[in-house]
Amino acid sequence: MKQLIKRTISKPYFLSDMIFVAIVVLSITPIPEVKPLEEVPLMDKWVHFVMYGIFSSCLWFDYYRINQDKRFTLVAIILAVIFPIITGGLLELAQAYLTTCRSGEWMDFYANSIGVGIGLIIGPTIIWKLRKKKRN
Repeated sequence: MKQLIKRTISKPYFLSDMIFVAIVVLSITPIPEVKPLEEVPLMDKWVHFVMYGIFSSCLWFDYYRINQDKRFTLVAIILAVIFPIITGGLLELAQAYLTTCRSGEWMDFYANSIGVGIGLIIGPTIIWKLRKKKRN
């Protein structure tokens, strides 16, 4: 069991792993209703958008922090774009079919995917700025 946990939560991707676990937990547990937040238009979609944008950005950052190759690679795209989109889709399906307290929605999946798209812009931009700063 310890080896499984050790392989699952790898040191190099610790931040991304923690965000992934938080997203999974938040996606399958009941969320209490908060009246002031319910009045914000599309608040639920904004939460999905921000969570997956941060998740994708952290995956980009962790990947490029660990690897010396700073180019866009197929592995980086699969890790930081495809994986979060598939995760979002699977969690929406889990909400729809495996929980009684949550409902899966296509619009949540779209908000997740848009967040990943923003992460595709933010993550590499941060890396580019850090590399540029490191050179100077």
